[in-house]
Amino acid sequence: MYVVTGGAGFIGSNLLAALEQRGDGELVVCDRLRSGDKWHNIAKRELSDIVHPDQIFDFLEANKARIKAVFHMGAISATTETNADLIVANNFNLTLALFAWCTRNHVRIIYASSAATYGDGAQGFEDNFLPASLSLLHPLNAYGWSKHLFDRRLARKLDNHKPMPPQWVGLKFFNVYGPNEYHKGGQQSVVAQMYPQAEAGAPAHLFRSHNPNYSDGGQKRDFIWVGDIVDVMLWMLDHPQVSGLFNLGTGKARTFYDLATAVYHAAGKEPYIKFVDTPLNIRDKYQYFTEARMDRLRAVGYDKPFTSLEDGITTYVRHYLSAADRYR
Repeated sequence: MYVVTGGAGFIGSNLLAALEQRGDGELVVCDRLRSGDKWHNIAKRELSDIVHPDQIFDFLEANKARIKAVFHMGAISATTETNADLIVANNFNLTLALFAWCTRNHVRIIYASSAATYGDGAQGFEDNFLPASLSLLHPLNAYGWSKHLFDRRLARKLDNHKPMPPQWVGLKFFNVYGPNEYHKGGQQSVVAQMYPQAEAGAPAHLFRSHNPNYSDGGQKRDFIWVGDIVDVMLWMLDHPQVSGLFNLGTGKARTFYDLATAVYHAAGKEPYIKFVDTPLNIRDKYQYFTEARMDRLRAVGYDKPFTSLEDGITTYVRHYLSAADRYR
C-alpha cells in the first residue's frame, strides 16, 4: 500500500497515475477535495481509500503493517497565502508528525520541499543539507519558510544522529508544469495560464525587465515537466538505499520568452507577446534567475535525461490542454 498525501493535487495525482500503471500496490489518497473540480484529478484512478487529513493518523495506525511508503505531497502551496499560523500547522507541524510516525514504524517517506526555500537566490541553488548551509537561506514568503523550517529541523535531527525512517527523501521542486494543475487558479504554471491566449491568437503578457542584466522576457526559471518529477520519485522508490535532500529541476534555466514561444508554437500559432511592468508590490522581490544544481541527484545514480522545455510544452498542449479531456 502507498499513501499519497495531497494525492488529489497536481503532483500527487500525477504520481498516483504512474503508481497505478506500475500496479504493485494499493493506492490511498489523503486530501481535502472540497467543492471544486479537484476530484477530477483522481477520477480515473482505482483507489483503495480516500482519507481526510484529520483522520490520517488513525488510518496509518490501522494499516501500518501494509504501508510500504508514504509520499507526502500535501501542503498549503500558495505562495500568496498570508495566514502563517495555518501554513505552520499544515506544512510544518503535520509534516513533523508524519515523519515521526514513519520513523517509529519503519516506513519510507518521500516528501515535497520547494525551491522557494532559496529565497532570492543570492546564496545560490546548491542543495547542501548541512545545518550551517541551510541557515544561510532566507525564503521570501511564508510557504517557502515553512518548507525550509522542516528541512532545517530534519538536517538537525540527522546531525544529532536521531532515529530516522529507513528511507527519507526531500525534493526541492522548481517550476513544475503539466496536467491536473487546473484547480490551482492563479497558482497554475505560466504554461497553463498562457495557453488560452495562445489558442485564441491573443497576446501573452510577460513582465518587462527592471534589471539591466536581463532583457524584457529574458527572466529565467528552471521549468520542469511533471513527468520528470514523477520519474525521480519512482526511481527513489526503486532505490531504498538513497536518502537525502535533493533539488529537482532540469538544471537548465530558460527564459519566459522561450516558454511563451513554445506555447504558441505548440498551439499552432505565431508568438504574440506584449510586455507589462512588473507590479510594484512584487518588483523588489522578483526573481530574475533560478536554476537547480543537479549534481547531488546525478551523483546518487539518477541518470535519465530531463524533458526539454519545448518537448514538455508540446506534450502538455497537444495531449492535455487542447484535448476534450484534459485530465491525466
